[in-house]
Amino acid sequence: MLETLDAAAVHRWCGGGLEALRAHQHEIDELNVYPVPDGDTGTNLVLTLTSAQQALDEVLTGEVLQARPADRELGRALRRMARGALLGARGNSGVIVSQILRGMADSMSTAVAVRGGELARALRSASEAAYAAVARPVEGTVLSVVAAAAEGAGRIKSDDLLAVARAAAMAASEALARTPQQLPILARAGVVDAGGRGLCLLLDALVEALTPADAGADPVGLSSPAVLVAPPADEGESVRDLTAKADAGLGFEVQYLLDAPEAAVGELRRALDRLGDSLVVVGSGDGTWNVHVHVPAESIGAAVEAGVAAGRPHRISVTPLTAGLVEPGPAKTGPVETGGTHEPAAEERPVPRRRGAVVVAAGDGLTALFEHEGATVVDRNPSTREMVKAIAATRAGCVVLLPNDASTHAVAIAAAREAEGSGVRVSVVPTRSPVQALAALAVRDAGRPFSDDVIAMAEAAGACRYGEVCTAQRDSLTVAGPCRAGDLLGLVDGEVHVIGADLEDVSRRLLDRMLGGGGELTTLVLGADAPLALEETLRGHVTQTWPFVELQCYAGGQPRYHLLVGVE
Repeated sequence: MLETLDAAAVHRWCGGGLEALRAHQHEIDELNVYPVPDGDTGTNLVLTLTSAQQALDEVLTGEVLQARPADRELGRALRRMARGALLGARGNSGVIVSQILRGMADSMSTAVAVRGGELARALRSASEAAYAAVARPVEGTVLSVVAAAAEGAGRIKSDDLLAVARAAAMAASEALARTPQQLPILARAGVVDAGGRGLCLLLDALVEALTPADAGADPVGLSSPAVLVAPPADEGESVRDLTAKADAGLGFEVQYLLDAPEAAVGELRRALDRLGDSLVVVGSGDGTWNVHVHVPAESIGAAVEAGVAAGRPHRISVTPLTAGLVEPGPAKTGPVETGGTHEPAAEERPVPRRRGAVVVAAGDGLTALFEHEGATVVDRNPSTREMVKAIAATRAGCVVLLPNDASTHAVAIAAAREAEGSGVRVSVVPTRSPVQALAALAVRDAGRPFSDDVIAMAEAAGACRYGEVCTAQRDSLTVAGPCRAGDLLGLVDGEVHVIGADLEDVSRRLLDRMLGGGGELTTLVLGADAPLALEETLRGHVTQTWPFVELQCYAGGQPRYHLLVGVE
């Protein structure tokens, strides 16, 4: 019986967790409450754990062969696993799991021996790290599952390592089954939370790693399968209706660090209080302040300008306040495993005055467009490591990141914090679509301060409404009515507004829906499988129906989305 956790058990846990996630990857991908082709939580978790496994393998084949005390080997393995997960994290799900692992590593790596009590404390630390990593915590998600695991582990008050792990896994399984009761959008879709399901598999893998080989019982399968709950008989409000209500009026979260004298902070607080709510300004005692406020889109610039008036703002982040948006918590001080990073050579070091941009995009046409604008392009659904490499490739001292997808935003934030360790100023403009990134890049001006440029880009992106035409991946209930797998969907700002069977018809109706709300400039980006005649058809429609609208069209070549639309 394994009485204390050791490095070998951590290796077994990571390997078993990765194997379980691969086995259930498709199942978790299918736990998607929306019909659009972006349900890849299972894939993102597999890629995140693959990176963690690779980081552990580097230790196993290298320095781990040197003689070290067992507690140091354990701490090293835990930190490498968490670090590898962070650098390989993809999507919100990957980032939040990396933060859970980081919380456990922070707690357990300093313990002399990890028994049941230490595991319970580590799970509590993991839960705290997870909640701290989310801008607006929402119950019924992976947060509820990790909180329940921590509570279950602590409830039995045991120092038996395996008993505590089993209690945590069982409590997590029960919490997963409750997620549809906590989050109406899950109940409407008839699914449990995808990220929570992935975490349950990881906790099952921990139980298996701690179970003696001759125990005779297979501990895997403690958690429920991805139980589908029956949707209510009456359709009532759609998933998108509920999401829209959750997000209505939330505006943007503006955060930055501020170097300023204490005397200037009082006026800063008063200025920000007039602009928005959820105001927090806290100091570290050395003249640096952490500033946080929620404001409407039109007040983003004013919120940052208030910081400029008080001192020097840096690490500026502007985030749409969408329910459940994940943001990684601040990096902790202490020993850090580099995971293969190196001190850059002189020719690789950033040039302080140079500015750069990193854009997430897919498709040869879109890539060429962004590169023409001087941006470095990374493919869709990047890892933290890939974004950090792209930042370094710009060789710029000031870099703006344009994620072009809500699920990539958390990865961009994590990459920004990693890159800042090498002396690069990085800001994230929360674009949700490539057309918003085009609008943001169009207003760049190297002649003004970097912080002012970030504000202008954020405002330009926020002023650009975005639309998409894609094929429904599953049956669902939407704002526009029920859709079936294979239907064509027209989305405006992420919400389904048009459902049909003909691409030209859906595209025309989407344009009319968007231009009916006003607009002077419309940008169309045609996807890889869009027919050649689509551009001509839509040009003729806009010329005839909306004669005062300026139209620009590009062959983007992007997968998944037949058409992207931007209206400014």
